[in-house]
Formats: sequence, C-alpha cells, structure tokens
Amino acid sequence: MTATASKPEQYRALGLSTFAFTLCFAVWTIFSIIGIRLAEDLGLSDTQLGLLMATPILTGSISRLFLGIWTDRYGGRWVFGILMLTTAACVYLLTFATTYLMLLVGALGVGLAGGSFIVGVAYTAAWFEPSRQGTALGIFGAGNVGAAVTNFGAPFLLVAFGWESTALIYATVLAVMGVVFLILAKEDPLAAERRKEQSKSFLEQMEPLRELRVWRFALYYFFVFGAFVALALWLPHFLIGVYGLDIKTAGLIAALYTIPASLFRILGGWLSDRFGARRVMYWTFGASTLATFLLSYPPTDYVIQGIDGDISFTLEVGLPAFILLIFTLGFFMSLGKAAVYKHIPVYYPKHVGAVGGVVGMIGGLGGFILPLTFGILNDLTGIWQSCFMLMFGIVAAALIWMHYAIRTAEREEWGAHVERTDLPELATPHLFYPLNRPHRPQPPTSMPPGVKH
Repeated sequence: MTATASKPEQYRALGLSTFAFTLCFAVWTIFSIIGIRLAEDLGLSDTQLGLLMATPILTGSISRLFLGIWTDRYGGRWVFGILMLTTAACVYLLTFATTYLMLLVGALGVGLAGGSFIVGVAYTAAWFEPSRQGTALGIFGAGNVGAAVTNFGAPFLLVAFGWESTALIYATVLAVMGVVFLILAKEDPLAAERRKEQSKSFLEQMEPLRELRVWRFALYYFFVFGAFVALALWLPHFLIGVYGLDIKTAGLIAALYTIPASLFRILGGWLSDRFGARRVMYWTFGASTLATFLLSYPPTDYVIQGIDGDISFTLEVGLPAFILLIFTLGFFMSLGKAAVYKHIPVYYPKHVGAVGGVVGMIGGLGGFILPLTFGILNDLTGIWQSCFMLMFGIVAAALIWMHYAIRTAEREEWGAHVERTDLPELATPHLFYPLNRPHRPQPPTSMPPGVKH
C-alpha cells in the first residue's frame, strides 16, 4: 500500500480525522461522568451503573465491523461525516430520557461514536506509506484523549448546567464537526482502487478472519484498548468509592490516566516503526502485568506473633501510589494500542477495514464487558480492587499466548534456515496474508537430515 498524496494533503487528512475522533471519543465516554449523577437520581446499583456505562461501548464495538467494511468500500470521508451527524442526533434524543430503560436505549445510539475509530484508521492509513503508517496511526489514535476531555470538562458542565444540558452541548459540537469534516475532508488516494474492489462479496472481504492470528491480535486489543476504555469509565466511581473524593477531583485524576494513555500512543506508533511492534508488545504486557498485580492488592491488616507480643501493620495502595501506578499502566497501554494496529496494515494491506474492524470490535467489547463485570464483581465480592484482579488475569493470558506464538514462529524459521523478521513480530514470510513483501531466496535444496522445507 503506497500513498501518492503530498505531505500537506497527508497532514490535512491526519489532522481532520484525529480531531474528529477526539470529539467522538469524548461523546463515547460521556456516561463516565453523567452516569454518576444519574445513578444518584435513580438509585442505581453498581451493576446497573456498570451496564449504563458499558452500553455505548457495546454499540461502538459491534458497529466497527460494519463501518470498517463500509470504509473499505465507500471511503472514510462520507462514512465518518455521516456517522458523526447520526451520533449527534442520538445524543440529542438522549436528553428526553426519563427512566433507566430509556437511558439504556439512548446509550445504544450514543455508542455509534465509538465506531469512528476503525473509520479513521482505514481513512488515515490510506494516505501514508507503510514506513510512516505506525506513526500516523499513533497520532490518530491519540484521539483517545477525548476520554480525558470528558473526565476533565464534563464534571464542570454537569455541576453548572445538569446532565441534560451537558448532553446537548456534546451533541451540538459533534454535529458541527460532522459538517466541517464533510466539507473539508478529501477522498483518499485509494479511492480508485477501492472502486475496483467493490465487486467483492462480503465473504471475500472477511476471508482473513479465518486466521487465528487475527483473533490473537483481538485479544491484545481487548486488553490495551478495552481495559483502557473500561477504566476511563470506571475510575471516577472507583476513586469516589475507595478514596472518598468528590466528583471534580475524581474526574481530574481519571484524566491524568486517560491523557497519557492517549497521547503516548503517538510514541507507541513511532517505536513500532523504529523497533518493531513485537518488542513494544512485550514492553506493554510485561509492565501491565506488574502494574495490575500491585493495583489488585486490597488494603489488608496483618498480625505477626512476635517474641514480645503481636506486631500489627497494614498494607494498602495509598492515593499517591495509586496515581503513579495508574499513570504507568496508561502509558504502557498507549504503546500497546499503537503496536497492535501497526500489525494490521503489514499483514493485511487490502483488508485494513475488515480486519481492523474485527480487532477493534473485540477490543471495544472489552470496554463493554469489563465495566459491567467490574460492577458485578463489586456487588458479589465487596472488594473494590477486584477489577484489577480481573485485568491481571487477562494481560497475563495475552502475554503467555503472544510469547508462545512468537517462539513457535522462531522455531519454524530456524528449521527452514530463513531470516527472522521483526515486523510486526517474528513470523515466517509465508504466514503473511496476502504476500506483500519482496520475494526472499529459498533455503538451499540440500537440507540437513530431519529438516523439512
């Protein structure tokens, strides 16, 4: 995939798509703040609040599959613009809800904002050459900072105007951006090639999904993105419950998590271009395993029977230590989000929308399942830190599966006497779909005994 656009055109497309995605992400996470007020007004349990927070994530996740295919087929300009206008209308209609059931139905429409991610990925990737796609997609993905915009700004709007007016302001801003995008954005350089591909059936477009690798990438994204969204939604409630903070302070601290977890995605894209996505994923999963383990430790009182009597002490993660750990977790998650999407244009250059849509859908489903599960775990166990216990199990499983897959590929390459690759991970050339690299020399016809071609 080689872009033919000039640099000014590339930067124009990148800037528009990044700003649009930032606003969409802010709308997508709006219930992290207004949900707290709604829970107070309606007397919701943690499980009900978790479901309300997670419902938009469900729509945003599932819609990514279809939006990715439509972007491959029709281009990002029209799909992105129309999506923002449709979402703005749904946010406006939310202000008429008066019951919990009506809020859940409205939240389904609000969730369309989350589908903007795969539209922007396919649109942005089409403008840049492969050597710069990681950095470009990292910059675009920094639009996750929209969660920080909501966590920081929405509490002030909520206190000053109420949740209905806050939603109305969000709807107006998003609608304006939808119109601006349709006017200023241009058709991407792959439009002509895309028209030729429109004759392909849905099953042909989804053919790469038969490969297990796609679902492994999806598990990676389930953690680095799904858990990020879940925490962006859950942290204000967690901080209020555990540390007794007010909503403004809790929103500010949650923003300290979401900002690095968004902006450092740019660094993750550059590091993936420079050192390889596999190495970045090892950094991400290793650091995240340690951070979630420490965060999962609930306050515990210990009594040791000493020589001269009992010795009592308490182990707990205080607020300063919690902020440091959550900042670290957000930083490495941001690197991982960029690294996962560095894989896709390399392995599947003609199926970025379809494959990226599935990976994004599974990752987004993490943002739906996890907040709901956090609430259920709170109600069942009575332990606030149970959310981090669950996250520890997920990231540990992803790290083990990734390491196993990479070592398996290494042994295959060594056995065939071929050069190892590190983009996006150690894998043999014939595993790429479709083959999009220069032909490599075949191993010698004379092989040692016991070694197969």
